[in-house]
Amino acid sequence: MPTNPMNRVLAAILGFEAICCGLAVPGMIQVSSVSLALAFSAGGLALLLCLTAAGTLRRPFGWVLAWLAQAACVALGFVVEMMFAVGGMFLVLFVITFALGKRLEAIKAAG
Repeated sequence: MPTNPMNRVLAAILGFEAICCGLAVPGMIQVSSVSLALAFSAGGLALLLCLTAAGTLRRPFGWVLAWLAQAACVALGFVVEMMFAVGGMFLVLFVITFALGKRLEAIKAAG
């Protein structure tokens, strides 16, 4: 997995996902009337997980963090429902890009 040729794209997806997790914090507070502590802890944890994963994708534990970040962003939907859709879209993008990278890696190994 650390040799996935789509690592840069996957890191960019995680970066944009971190932005969305950060922007979900004001939405949690203003729209869903979530407490400040819950909004900042849930959104901040997901944001930090995305950024840490993006920075460590070249290491095996970076992939564990990346998949945990996907789960965390979808799980934000339990706090504010819109994050089910936003997190789900990022999850689909991440899975498609990951699969494309695996295909490219197999083609490179075969040829």
